[in-house]
Amino acid sequence: MLSIYHNPRCSKSRQTLALLEERGLTPEIIKYLDTPPAPAELKAVIGKLGISPRELLRTGEAEYKELGLADASLSNTALINAMCQHPKLIERPIVINDTRAKLGRPPEQVLDILA
Repeated sequence: MLSIYHNPRCSKSRQTLALLEERGLTPEIIKYLDTPPAPAELKAVIGKLGISPRELLRTGEAEYKELGLADASLSNTALINAMCQHPKLIERPIVINDTRAKLGRPPEQVLDILA
């Protein structure tokens, strides 16, 4: 199953969705800002991405500074919980194809998991 964690206001997210649609693919669109993932769901996505929770954080967001998320002593669980409570902190877009996932930055990166 193909899905995308999508923010319609984000140009990279729109470009990634268009790239998929140009290939005749119709992913499930998850508007994660409207319906944030549960911690277990986000942990699973991070596992499919093969990165750490810290690598999925948008460090330029005001919430990143306000919540003190630069603190290296914070646990992965704390970071995941912060992203679920403040979904603007989740880097986007994320495309998931069954057991694999890829960030669409740049959008062409997601092609790696479609083959």
